[in-house]
Amino acid sequence: MIDFFKYDFGYTWQWSYGHLLAAVVFLLVAVLSSRLAWPVWTRIVSTAAVIWALAAFVTFDAGLSRPAALPTSHFLESGSGRVLDGGAGSGRSTLMVLLARPRATVVALDLFREGYGIGGNAPDRLRTNVRAAGAENRLEIRTGDLREMPFEAGTFDAAVSAYVIDHLSKKGIQQSLAEMARVLRPDGQFLLMVINTDAWVRFAYPLFYVHLYYGSGQDRWRPVLTDAGFDIVEQGTQPATMYFLAQKRLRPGEE
Repeated sequence: MIDFFKYDFGYTWQWSYGHLLAAVVFLLVAVLSSRLAWPVWTRIVSTAAVIWALAAFVTFDAGLSRPAALPTSHFLESGSGRVLDGGAGSGRSTLMVLLARPRATVVALDLFREGYGIGGNAPDRLRTNVRAAGAENRLEIRTGDLREMPFEAGTFDAAVSAYVIDHLSKKGIQQSLAEMARVLRPDGQFLLMVINTDAWVRFAYPLFYVHLYYGSGQDRWRPVLTDAGFDIVEQGTQPATMYFLAQKRLRPGEE
């Protein structure tokens, strides 16, 4: 609960407390239906809707006020190294790495434009969040495009990208993954996290389920990661999340 007030990731009200507002509306309907002697079914339905909205708020909306959770202990097991966060936004995945791997440094790359539910997406917001965690001395911020990164080849020990690459077009996904492979050192790790259309998503956002964005699964990601030069060493799920831990494939002559 402390983290709810500690960080400001800038998500718009629909994502930050949309379900909480829905709970208030449904609660008012339930109260009115009781006082005005509306049909019993209105009280039953509105009460059930209140419970749904509060559960969805706790499960999803409140989670957006906290750093993302590292889904696997096998990422950067050495605990140190230079890590790229591709599409860092306001810093949830950057903090995920900095907090879970306190001897690692992170280069946070983003275009820093409005969109994807973040208002006022700017480097200063990311830096402020990292400063609140006491890790600003291990952060570097760069402005750039995942599809054409401003880095030399082989400059990172590991990389992450959370809920970003899956927003791109097919060509953009291929370009971004190829760039990830290029900037990683031989045997470097890449942790990809994407939205998973699981029971949690269907419960919290039933109307969004039909959106094409929520229709991608492992059958989509395994081949594109392989084609980009990665070997998948682990995959799994967390609520609303599918992740792939991949390793850059060695080319002939590389060590």
